[in-house]
Amino acid sequence: MVMSPRLEQRLGQSLVMTPQLQQAIKLLQLSNLELSEFVESELETNPLLERDEQAPAETPERDGDYDDGFDDAPALDDLNLGDPAGSEMTSAGELDADMGGAYEDGSVSVGQFTGPPEPGGYDPDMPGLEETLAETQTLRAYLDQQLAMAHLSPADMLIAAYLIDQVEESGYLGGTVEEAAEMLGAPVEDIERILAVLQGFEPTGVFARDLAECMALQLKERDRFDPAMQVFVGNLDLVAARELTKLANLCGVDAEDIADMLAEIRELDPKPGLSFAPETAEPIIPDVIMVRHPKGGWSVELNSETLPRVLVNSSYHARVQKMPMSKEDRKYLAEQFQSANWLVRALHQRATTILKVSSEIVRRQDAFFKKGIQHLRPMVLRDVADEIEMHESTVSRVTSNKYIVTPRGIFELKYFFSSSIGATDGGEAHSAESVRHRIKELIDAEDPKKILSDDKLVKMLVDEGYDIARRTVAKYRESMRIGSSVERRRQKAPPK
Repeated sequence: MVMSPRLEQRLGQSLVMTPQLQQAIKLLQLSNLELSEFVESELETNPLLERDEQAPAETPERDGDYDDGFDDAPALDDLNLGDPAGSEMTSAGELDADMGGAYEDGSVSVGQFTGPPEPGGYDPDMPGLEETLAETQTLRAYLDQQLAMAHLSPADMLIAAYLIDQVEESGYLGGTVEEAAEMLGAPVEDIERILAVLQGFEPTGVFARDLAECMALQLKERDRFDPAMQVFVGNLDLVAARELTKLANLCGVDAEDIADMLAEIRELDPKPGLSFAPETAEPIIPDVIMVRHPKGGWSVELNSETLPRVLVNSSYHARVQKMPMSKEDRKYLAEQFQSANWLVRALHQRATTILKVSSEIVRRQDAFFKKGIQHLRPMVLRDVADEIEMHESTVSRVTSNKYIVTPRGIFELKYFFSSSIGATDGGEAHSAESVRHRIKELIDAEDPKKILSDDKLVKMLVDEGYDIARRTVAKYRESMRIGSSVERRRQKAPPK
């Protein structure tokens, strides 16, 4: 057989995702904050892209039959990423005119948010949380102030400053003394000596390495760290297990003394640092707003505050294009013009897709919004994807890091997806989330003298119509961090 080079032609089909299409898909899963950062970076680098300073156009009122307005919306695969022949200005604000409408049954209308919120709802005109917080002193600043008055040597000051940097918001010391010694190249004895000085700082209990040490520091300041209390603090696991008789024997005291020691412990601050650096919840800005429709049903609208408003300055592009320039400059201009047009269309498509998915979720979970979590329907990505004729992966990306504000509160869109638990009577299945809620209700209401075992919970749920196994009950209970019947019996038992 003779081997020689030769040319062959083959015809085949393959799906190739362009970089722009990959970026368009990535935009779907970005949160509104991440999207805002991405758009800001594009505005800084693309001279043909600029911010649309005009106020958002109001969605027109529609009476009579509703139209969902999605039939003509472009799919991601249909995005025209070539050289577009646009109008004078191609604006992301154009999506406003395409967002009005509703499902044919009139139960869910869709659009862009323009009206006032219901009482207790989300108001985009209200000042942000960061604008309402009072300025407070941080824990680290307070410790630095005390360190400045500690009169330590320069070498000791260096060790102390390092340990202050390792303090967590709770006031506990992050890391170990050995790690600090290795990092600073200092003897462990020096680290321990400086740590003892810092543990005398306010608030008392700061720089503790665990809960027992934190309590010991506070008890020492109160002159209550006697031998019995020292044994008590060293056996906090027995306190958690409610084994008070065993603890009393170890401490060499009677039941009355143990009760007094428990009362003293409860007066201590287990996380002294939080009084200086309380955890501030990050405000959630919803992407979708759901309100009651005046004609019944629900109105699902995009929150215009989260929609980046950018446009392509085609007139500026036309003027620059007429100027003499090199081949490289002309290529750069064409690339930036194409990139700017792509971003505007991708943002439009992203908003349309979010609204489309959200509206279908609301339509399917109508009973939950009206009656509560017990009526949350089981739903998987495929259910929504099949209805709106999109791929499951697209629905998954759209529901990641997206929030909807409803009359029942703010939820991540992924919250509404859960597996199903069958019904014993062959009726409609129950969502896993509603089953978890019912298990928690039963446990919260249980008699401390008659703690419910998992088998008993199964029997009660089956009697209520849930077709559920014992291992499923145990899994749901553990996912909610609820202890076993043995642990709950110890927790709820009255002190001996």
